[in-house]
Amino acid sequence: MATTPAVCDFGWKAKDFTLPSTDGRTLSLADIAGPKGTLVMFICNHCPYVLAIIDRIVRDGRDLQALGIGVVAICSNDAVAYPRDSFDNMKRMTVEWGLPFPYLHDADQSVARAYDAACTPDFFGFNAAFGLQYRGRLDASRKGAGPGDLRRDLFEAMKQVAETGLGPVEQVPSMGCSIKWK
Repeated sequence: MATTPAVCDFGWKAKDFTLPSTDGRTLSLADIAGPKGTLVMFICNHCPYVLAIIDRIVRDGRDLQALGIGVVAICSNDAVAYPRDSFDNMKRMTVEWGLPFPYLHDADQSVARAYDAACTPDFFGFNAAFGLQYRGRLDASRKGAGPGDLRRDLFEAMKQVAETGLGPVEQVPSMGCSIKWK
């Protein structure tokens, strides 16, 4: 079932976390943070909304890292009920998708709850002071990828955050599958 998250709560402070990464490390928010901001995104391995845009998520993640934005993806879905979202499958998808950023496993779902994550994908863009500045969509794609020339909403918003510390006032919420809660 499609879910839409709440609008951006400007200035809301990022919650710290320490989670296992698919590359064998254990990473915290401080390990991920970039000098000009941080993007925390909740995704999963099976959601058709994520699968439709994963190539754009990878592209935008790489481009944002080049601008000094730290980027991380987190999977918080119940892997017992949804085995495709298991940690072993996350490791496989990290390689298959060519993720240029860490992919973390939130097995107890505490990070998703702390962030009030609603769907996959759900994007949280923070400035260098860890104040929330963007909680919108990647682009106008929905369950299927839109045309390749769509405005890059997430990228443009986080570029603005990197340059000014502030996100755009106008934001369109992301849409995706609900987080699969235990």
